[in-house]
Amino acid sequence: MQFVELFLTCRDRAEAEKVGDALLEKHLIAAVNYVRVEGKTRWDGITEGDEVGMRMLSVAGNFDRIEAEVAKLHSYETFVLQATPITHLNKDAADWLEETL
Repeated sequence: MQFVELFLTCRDRAEAEKVGDALLEKHLIAAVNYVRVEGKTRWDGITEGDEVGMRMLSVAGNFDRIEAEVAKLHSYETFVLQATPITHLNKDAADWLEETL
């Protein structure tokens, strides 16, 4: 089983929690952390602002279903959902992820 860490930014905390709750309820992710993100983006020129980042734990096989769910709930015309493989994970955490997902 290939564990992944996913990252997604949302417009605000309410949107991030709506997405996170939906993914947790559907057992597509095992956990989510929310972090404040400040940045700039090249979108219709250069825009600057605050967002809420979501750091999520899941498995690679759930990516397409996660992307489809995010597409239903996210307010951005184009969102960026990225997954990074987890190459090392302690046994207890791996067991928990397998049981949870």
